[in-house]
Amino acid sequence: MDLIDIYLRVERADIELIKFIIESYEEFGIVRTIDRKKAIIVILVVPDFIDHTWAALESLREHIDWHEVPRPTEHDDWLMEKMHPEDKNEL
Repeated sequence: MDLIDIYLRVERADIELIKFIIESYEEFGIVRTIDRKKAIIVILVVPDFIDHTWAALESLREHIDWHEVPRPTEHDDWLMEKMHPEDKNEL
């Protein structure tokens, strides 16, 4: 199954809340922390729920400051390496 990856920079204190909101909806997607120091997360979304995920993120803007960022090429996350093996060649 294909997943859509959305990368966000957030406040470190907000990672848990985003994770709770996104993962509380069954089959929406999962949240992984890509860079703890920079507070960059990825939301892996099932394509059928991409519109719902963006709607949930937009509704969170009232409470959480988040910014979409490009996919980092450097990470040590095994799952992201499986999703984007081409990044391994760039390191």
